[in-house]
Amino acid sequence: MGKFGLWALVLLVGAVLVWSGIGPYDRFTWVLEVAPVVLGLPILWLTRRRFPLTPMAYLGLTFFALILMVGGHYTYARTPLGYWMAEWFDFQRNHYDRLGHFFQGFVPAILARELLVRNSPLEPGKWLFLLVACVALSISACYEFIEWWASELTGSAAMDFVGSQGDVWDAQWDMFLALLGSILFQLILGKWHQRQIQALASRPR
Repeated sequence: MGKFGLWALVLLVGAVLVWSGIGPYDRFTWVLEVAPVVLGLPILWLTRRRFPLTPMAYLGLTFFALILMVGGHYTYARTPLGYWMAEWFDFQRNHYDRLGHFFQGFVPAILARELLVRNSPLEPGKWLFLLVACVALSISACYEFIEWWASELTGSAAMDFVGSQGDVWDAQWDMFLALLGSILFQLILGKWHQRQIQALASRPR
């Protein structure tokens, strides 16, 4: 991805981050939700020359950052998109968090695949497919740990961050959707991603 493309993504994320921080529903929830964006954006910017990522990775990370920031502004149980989805599909709850956890598997799978292909002897095939899915599922499980610890440490203050909406199987659904996202990414976009990795490797440094 060219310099101007990266700048456009950074400006987009920065603008939405500022918007999301103006009068969020709950400031504590907002901090927890946007923390990965605030921590990850400087790392990606500082490594853009030494270890540039594929356009698919940068676009996926941008999209996931937007999901987090919108969820942080409204809380996941109160996002307008989730209410619209509930109305359109007759859902019994706001499913915006389900969308977020699906892409919590989809986007980390892009990064995991890219890092494994570029930094290990693994070639595209069954073992790479399995390991990428395992990494995405592990990240999702770790996020569930963070939700659990936040709830234990802060009590009711973390309820909007956990976002279970009374579903006793919420953590299991979250991890299942992340796993599904990692699998669908590899099945649908794996070959396209591989071509982008090859194009990046052939670029002069």
